[in-house]
Amino acid sequence: MVLSLAAIRTERLVLPLWTAGDVAAIRGGARDGVLGEWHHDFPRPDDVSAASLWHEGDPWGPRSIARGVTVLGSIGFFGPPEPGPDDGIDEVEVGYGLVREAWGWGFATEALRAVLAELGPGIAVRASIRPENKASLRVVAKCGFTQLRGTTEDDELVMVRPGQARGADPSQMP
Repeated sequence: MVLSLAAIRTERLVLPLWTAGDVAAIRGGARDGVLGEWHHDFPRPDDVSAASLWHEGDPWGPRSIARGVTVLGSIGFFGPPEPGPDDGIDEVEVGYGLVREAWGWGFATEALRAVLAELGPGIAVRASIRPENKASLRVVAKCGFTQLRGTTEDDELVMVRPGQARGADPSQMP
């Protein structure tokens, strides 16, 4: 499965991959990026951390979550899919976050659904979420993350959206 380098678009959002200019601005503490205006609380500390995952031309890397021309947060994968720990089904980890002012508007759910739709059904996806982050747990539940695999060393819950084996019937996916 190869993701597109093109921006992913939804009804309200655009999710472009970060550029070298965006990453330099995020790392340098700038207040605006190449895409357009940044919300005054962007980048968040998690966005600065995500900049370390960026590689030129990598479709699995960080993307902005933008409404209009305002960047509200980021979403992306922690590398390309690799065989999962138990069943060998390809699996990838996703992370996302929004500035506080953008919470409660459904933007995280909309962005996550959009990137998951780009993957197709054959790839399992996991997300690590603090147990007290009830809103994020609702986001992943709405997006088909139905399995609790355990916890990380930081006591985050590891939630999984199941994939399916190669050659399996997509209509039988949970």
